[in-house]
This record gives sequence, C-alpha cells and structure tokens, in this order.
Amino acid sequence: MRLKLRFDSLKETKPTEYASRFIFGGLVTVFAGLIADHYGPVVGGLFLAFPGIFPAGVSLVEKHKTQREALAGKLGTRSARGEAGVEAAGGSIGAVGLVGFAMVLWRGLPTHTFSLMLFIASGAWIVVAGVFWWARERM
Repeated sequence: MRLKLRFDSLKETKPTEYASRFIFGGLVTVFAGLIADHYGPVVGGLFLAFPGIFPAGVSLVEKHKTQREALAGKLGTRSARGEAGVEAAGGSIGAVGLVGFAMVLWRGLPTHTFSLMLFIASGAWIVVAGVFWWARERM
C-alpha cells in the first residue's frame, strides 16, 4: 500500500465525531493524572502513553468506509475492517517509532540542549517508524 493523504476524508467527519475524539482523549488524560497522583509519575506516564484518540479514530475509519461502500451498493463490512486494520498497523508502527523518540531523549537530554535533542529524536522517530513500515510492506 502506498502512503497517501486524503483530504476528502475531512469532509466525512462530523463535529460530533471530533468531539468524541477530544472527550475520549481528555478522559484518558484525566485517568492517567489520577493514577499519577496515586502511584507516582512513572506509573501515570505509562497510562498517559495510551493513545487517547486511537480507539475513537479507528472506529470512525471503519464507519466511514462502511458508509462509502453502502453508497456504492456494497455491504463493505469486510473491507471496512481491513481499512481499520491498516490504520491500527500504522498506529502500532508509529508507537514503535515513539519508543525510538523516547530513548533518544532519555539518553541525550542530560548532556545536550533540548532543542537539539528534540530535532534528533524526531529524526529517530521518522527513521524507526519508516524502517518498520518498510519491513511490514515486505512481509
């Protein structure tokens, strides 16, 4: 699958769907803050790493694909789940890239400036995620 930007999908998303993403993300953040208050920032940070809008976003991808297929006169359930699966794979690969980002910051911040390390860590995220995406495409 080739990577491509689809701006037409922005027209499919209703304001209530954006609201559900923001609400879910906010609830995850509040939940992580409560955990951090009780168990400390290390444990709370693990919960904050949960992608707050991913579950809402991937369900919207499936819903929109099902709607597009229905307009074309098809059932579309299987293809909608497949498209949601591709989104989930991309999210997982992005999370692996985020581990690379975190590792670079963790090791480099004590001895280098924040702006330099942010730039290098962002590059690490792109490289790690790119390598994993490339490997996934070859499987």
